[in-house]
Amino acid sequence: MSYQEYRPSSFNLLPPVIKNLLIINGLLWLAETVFTERLGFSFNEHFGLYYPLSQYFNPVQYVSYMFLHGSFMHLLSNMFALWMFGTVLENYWGPKRFLIYFFVTGIGAAIIQTCMAWYGINQLQHAVDVYAAAPDMMDFITLVKQNGMYLNAETVNKMNDFLTQWQNVPESSQLAGRSIEYANMLVTAKMDVPTVGASGAVFGVLLAFGMLFPNTLIYLYFAIPIKAKYFVILYGLFELFSGVSNNPGDNVAHFAHLGGMLFGFFLIRYWNKRNRNQFY
Repeated sequence: MSYQEYRPSSFNLLPPVIKNLLIINGLLWLAETVFTERLGFSFNEHFGLYYPLSQYFNPVQYVSYMFLHGSFMHLLSNMFALWMFGTVLENYWGPKRFLIYFFVTGIGAAIIQTCMAWYGINQLQHAVDVYAAAPDMMDFITLVKQNGMYLNAETVNKMNDFLTQWQNVPESSQLAGRSIEYANMLVTAKMDVPTVGASGAVFGVLLAFGMLFPNTLIYLYFAIPIKAKYFVILYGLFELFSGVSNNPGDNVAHFAHLGGMLFGFFLIRYWNKRNRNQFY
């Protein structure tokens, strides 16, 4: 089926795939809230996407992470964008093709996120290996300050207690040796941070909207008009800049967003290889 062969008989404001995605994401957010508060079981911690070498990794997470969110605002913003842009695409493509596109871009985003995690973890492991060759208290403090944002509260307390001991006996070679163990905890902690959210797939949907309907006006803040193609380009550049900047306080998976757009671009080009002028 080419794009030109499918034409919806009417425009459905809540087509079936979009409707079910909204319901599933909403129910899982409620389940996360209730189960965490009452049973101490977190869906995000078990089914978020982990680095493959993490003790918590499971291949199913490449799909399950797309249906989980870190907060209500995270859920709301993703679902609003999915409904706003995805509704048009599902009406245009049909449910089957839209669902395939959603999963390909979501899984593609997870693959790119894994690749970037591999790069960051290897960089950190190299820094730890360099430190282990000549452990020093000041170098240890610097290493922890730069990479300690991934540690949980319990590990932070243990590390602070250890550092207090070391500061009291700075010449201790035994404590210097133990610091290597704590330094390696930074690598493990970075591996054990899950990624959740439908943002990668949503960015793929946004890209498709910009490619199929490039001159459609989008109103930023419901007031500033901008053509869809320019909005997509600017948003993509912003995500690239944010990802490269690597702000320590930024917990957004910017490269996952770009991964969703990248896989979406190639999938659309593949689908449309015999009709290259469709999007321009």
